[in-house]
Amino acid sequence: MANEAYLYPWSRKDAQDRNELELWQKSHDANVDCRKAIEAAITRDHDGSTLAPGCAAGVIAEYGYKRVRFVLASTVQYLEYDGRFSNGNRAWAKQTYAPRDHLAEISAANHPAVLNVFIDQYRRAYQALGLFDHAHCEANTSELDYTGKVLVLSPDILKESCWNQEDQLWYAHDGFGCRPHARGRSIRSTCLGDGEMTRWNRSDFVGVLKDEYLPQWARERLEQITAPKQKLSDAPEIGGMKMT
Repeated sequence: MANEAYLYPWSRKDAQDRNELELWQKSHDANVDCRKAIEAAITRDHDGSTLAPGCAAGVIAEYGYKRVRFVLASTVQYLEYDGRFSNGNRAWAKQTYAPRDHLAEISAANHPAVLNVFIDQYRRAYQALGLFDHAHCEANTSELDYTGKVLVLSPDILKESCWNQEDQLWYAHDGFGCRPHARGRSIRSTCLGDGEMTRWNRSDFVGVLKDEYLPQWARERLEQITAPKQKLSDAPEIGGMKMT
């Protein structure tokens, strides 16, 4: 991708309070560049009536899914009363927190009806990745005890190079964060994809994956992780000696 700047999710005031103005400025500059890239792509690929099918793909490849989503969601929120955006795209945009300050600077200036088609292209491209989201998780997931459950790690936590189901699914062993209302947030968990064990905060997970969506490869890994380890006392004896 052309720009690897960290996507700063908070306002400039928040950044100032946290002594992170430089981080915010780099992110904001990248957002402006992304906005300009969207505008240029639409200008190039719109023939006056239709938008070329691959218009969004080039911008995504250059700036990444996260930044393009942030700029598009900010644009829709800035133009929140414009009826030319579909209800689905307006609802989608609300799922992304977009600070109100400097919103105009990163909002694409193309015709809203054409932007709406661009957003449709983006959403289809994202869906094609096959990532797990809230629709794949238990409805009351926020009230569940996560201990012994398969959890879905939010794509927002992962680098885009790790956007796949293998890196999203984690088995929760224990930790205060397993309990929904505990003060502690940490959860000790193992990645079903590569077996890495680490600690995440409860808020890093989308929720508990519904069993019907658990892939076969994940079921096999889960069986390996949860299988009881053979105790030394259970080992067979040969000639009066324990074999280990």
